[in-house]
Amino acid sequence: MDSSEYLVMLLRLTKRALEEYNNWGENEIYRPTHEELSKKQTFDYQISEAKNMLEVLNKKVNICRNCSLGNNRLKAVFGVGSPNASLMFIGEGPGYDEDHKGYPFVGKSGQLLTKIIEAMGQTRETVYITNIVKCHPMIDPLNPEKRSNDRPPTFEEIKACKPYLDMQIEIINPKVIVTLGAFSTKSILNTEEPISKIRGNFREYKNIKLMPTYHPSAILRNSNLKKFIWEDMKKVIHSIEDIRET
Repeated sequence: MDSSEYLVMLLRLTKRALEEYNNWGENEIYRPTHEELSKKQTFDYQISEAKNMLEVLNKKVNICRNCSLGNNRLKAVFGVGSPNASLMFIGEGPGYDEDHKGYPFVGKSGQLLTKIIEAMGQTRETVYITNIVKCHPMIDPLNPEKRSNDRPPTFEEIKACKPYLDMQIEIINPKVIVTLGAFSTKSILNTEEPISKIRGNFREYKNIKLMPTYHPSAILRNSNLKKFIWEDMKKVIHSIEDIRET
């Protein structure tokens, strides 16, 4: 189909759409008001700015050598999702699969997290997912191809990387944060409370509501925890809805 044929087809489709519109009792095409256009332009600009700022920050993470993790990881794992997300998930750190692919939560735990997100009526594209540290903490850092080589990040590694997380939170400004697992919860809230006691109860971080819950990997080890995570996520859903209504 050449350009002239395509243009004729486009005009026919437009004419048919207008006819269908009139069939529903409308006599003119809806035109947004100046105020509606202004709000949309402001909203689009804010998303664009947030996206640009995240991209700049991502580039800094990719060349970061503030701790030893940056010297041995295969790929930095910055974060994925919407720069305008209402909901933000924060895990501990990348594992083997994430280190190889450069995206957070792509292994078995990630697949389970995706199902949880979808059960909440969202997708990985509408929320934002990241970790406390952006590089793979390894038991044997000289062997990144080794499986079961994961370890929790050290205090020094968290201290070096946490400013990136805080900047992500500031840029995205989510309505609710969900910390996944004991380690991310304790690191952000600076608490020694066990996750079994603290989960399910809203806390606050940087004036944002924060819900601690179990890490998806915990469900893989103990399926009985599934009901508790879902209880926590239902509270998150209701909280976001309440914030939107106010």
